[in-house]
Amino acid sequence: MFNQTLGRSLAGAAVAGAMAVFATASTAQAETLKLAHWVPPAHTLTKSTVEPLKNGVEAETSGGLTIDVYPGGELGKGPLEQYVRAVQGVADIVWGLQGYTSSQFPKTMVSELPGVLPDGKAGYDIIWDAYDAGQLSSEFPGTVPLALWLSEPNIFIMKDRDIRKPEDLKGLKIRVSGSAAAAVIESLGATPVQMPAGEIYNSLQTGLIDGVVTGASAVADFKLDEVANSYTIGAPLGRISFYLVMNKAKYDSLSDDFKKAIDDNSGRKLSKSAEDGWNAKAAATVEALKATGDNTVIELSDDEIAAFGEITVPVTQKIVQELGAGDVYATMSGQ
Repeated sequence: MFNQTLGRSLAGAAVAGAMAVFATASTAQAETLKLAHWVPPAHTLTKSTVEPLKNGVEAETSGGLTIDVYPGGELGKGPLEQYVRAVQGVADIVWGLQGYTSSQFPKTMVSELPGVLPDGKAGYDIIWDAYDAGQLSSEFPGTVPLALWLSEPNIFIMKDRDIRKPEDLKGLKIRVSGSAAAAVIESLGATPVQMPAGEIYNSLQTGLIDGVVTGASAVADFKLDEVANSYTIGAPLGRISFYLVMNKAKYDSLSDDFKKAIDDNSGRKLSKSAEDGWNAKAAATVEALKATGDNTVIELSDDEIAAFGEITVPVTQKIVQELGAGDVYATMSGQ
């Protein structure tokens, strides 16, 4: 009896031990990634970019690889330091704008210039085309790009000033996101003022700036309709580029299955979702601005667009030549 009891106890202990080892191994295999950004959860970024990546990865790995999201600068307030946070491992994945640190991304910034994006082609495709051709990879050291895309077309967002022709901008202070937009604004006789999007509201409200050049989606995302009242649509002002990147060492440390889950839910697929989200938000925002009745929404005629283009489009070739980025321009523009 004693031997039988002892045998059952040892067998039970062995099973329990094996289960404990299995549980420990399973726990050790689980991974959690930190994704950081600096905008509120209600921003277009969440539904268009963060959730598709997070939900896709977690579903494909049955919860083995999870992504915790830290919005609103929870892992660091300065949006200009986003890329550095990924490289240093403060966060595993970060979202940011190339324009905020334009000097790091001079060739990527070509995508933002007027006239570069061909009709009928997506912004994310032209950036990925150049990246896959090896023309941009040096601008993303220490990271693996998960999404690269462009915003909707830039517009003028103004306070108490209507912009109908280039001369209307003379002497004004216009906020821009990066070097590409700054060059365009300078060509129109205005003074570019570079600052993060989170500072636009107060700067426009207090008169530090007269207006903004950015996509219409920003009006809703940053509540700019509360301080702006005139919007001009159609001028060739370029677009804004964005990135979602992952620390390369962290990516390399993942199991093959987890890497596959990241790969399957990123790249052009995720970039398309992001860009579609920006474009949809922009279209809805413009319609809302028109509907309120207390805004001036100026949609330029073909002749008025051409008047701006005569000044802004040549800026593109000037910058491309200065950068020696003819190959990048040719890839992006399909020439």
